[in-house]
Amino acid sequence: MELMLKGRVAVITGPAKGMGAAITTAFAAEGALLALLGRDTAAIEPVAAQAKAAGREAIILACDVTDPLQCEQAAQAAKRAYGRIDILVNVAGGSGPIGKTGAETTPQDFEGIVSLNMNGCFHTMRAVLPTMMAQRYGKIVNVGGTFGMRGRAGAGRMAYSASKWGLRGITKSFALELGAYNINVNYVAPGMVDGPRFRERVCADMAVRLGITVEEAAKRHAADYALQRITSDVDVANACLFLASDVSRQITGVDLPVDGGWAML
Repeated sequence: MELMLKGRVAVITGPAKGMGAAITTAFAAEGALLALLGRDTAAIEPVAAQAKAAGREAIILACDVTDPLQCEQAAQAAKRAYGRIDILVNVAGGSGPIGKTGAETTPQDFEGIVSLNMNGCFHTMRAVLPTMMAQRYGKIVNVGGTFGMRGRAGAGRMAYSASKWGLRGITKSFALELGAYNINVNYVAPGMVDGPRFRERVCADMAVRLGITVEEAAKRHAADYALQRITSDVDVANACLFLASDVSRQITGVDLPVDGGWAML
């Protein structure tokens, strides 16, 4: 199936590693023109270099997504470079405190992760929307998480969960408002995604609490899913490609779990 992404301008936040790097690589492989946003521009350089080595165009723009002015400046720079902005994929985010109950979560813990996971997406969306609305075309994909779709007893992820539930509300509200401008706004919800953060933080925390190994903790997570396996970053990238393409032109305001069948259980 042809996704028709060749020549489309894609702004991607958090592209340096993990899901962000996989998503960036996937868009480059489809021929998109890349504007890569992040605070640590040096960390983005290897991903951009890989795209360029494959004959793709990529620019790196310094941007702290929690700062609305920096988001506006980055969007303006992307438009100057390419003449338009077709796609925004919001990957930048954090996991917040792990292993803390709501009562143990400090106001600083809560405000920090909400500012990053909710405000960051809001700022970047506002920054690109004038261009998308004027051209009457746009695709926005917010990468959230399944903890924003259902709870999990004993997970100690209240602040993170709250931020992702909030991001779903932002996504759906913008989808309703922007449909008249031919702009699709959707939410991809990865389950646990295999990688350093999953192994070294989530599994490590479970291992300590239950007195088991990290590998045993990973298997316990996998056992919760209908497909009995942990999501990969490529799985998430493929979902983002679909929702950013015209193949999904009639889909907006949806939550798409990429979790092996956990959120629906």
